[in-house]
Amino acid sequence: MDTMILEVQSRDKNIKAKELLRSDLIPAEYYGRGVNNQSVKMDYQTFRKLFRVAGTNTIVELKVDGKDPINVLVHRVDQDPVTDRYTHVDFINVRMGEIIHTKVPIHLTGVAPAVKELAGTLTHQLNEIDVKCLPKDLIHSIDVDIASLVDFNCFIRVKDLNIPSTVEVLNDSEDVVATVVPPRVEEEVEAVESTEEGGEAAAVGEASEEKSEGEKS
Repeated sequence: MDTMILEVQSRDKNIKAKELLRSDLIPAEYYGRGVNNQSVKMDYQTFRKLFRVAGTNTIVELKVDGKDPINVLVHRVDQDPVTDRYTHVDFINVRMGEIIHTKVPIHLTGVAPAVKELAGTLTHQLNEIDVKCLPKDLIHSIDVDIASLVDFNCFIRVKDLNIPSTVEVLNDSEDVVATVVPPRVEEEVEAVESTEEGGEAAAVGEASEEKSEGEKS
């Protein structure tokens, strides 16, 4: 299990979030079953660097005011719609002896022969999978080598992923993670263009007929 440490401070809720953000601090909430909610604040850049690595599926040891760490997951991150800067974070308490449900990202690695040699296009159809496990068994990500995609009839499915037996996957085992689709041949492109041109010509013809009939009447 990967863990990371994040130092935060108790937050006076009388201080508005905008004031904290102007001081390069992020307001946050810590909550969960069986715990008292806490309002905290943390350094913007420190959280940004941690979240870039941890995401929402890595156990974070939250140290509030330097006290004993609390095991949490980043549950929600709000961002400014214009600047994309983080504006608020929710941390959810993690009980180490209880099963948790979360998502694990899938990272594709290597080169697909069907792309390199056959000029196909790689399609990454499933970017993450749903899992449940004990917190200690949580994996940060799944790396998938796409070297097995040698032609356009090859697929990498959920059942092909290398996942520890301690982690239960909730997706259908036949779900496609990645495949390579063939390039559009020149004849197909020409056929599409011809159809589009024919449709435009027909539309112009119909418009002309309607105009002519209108003039006669």
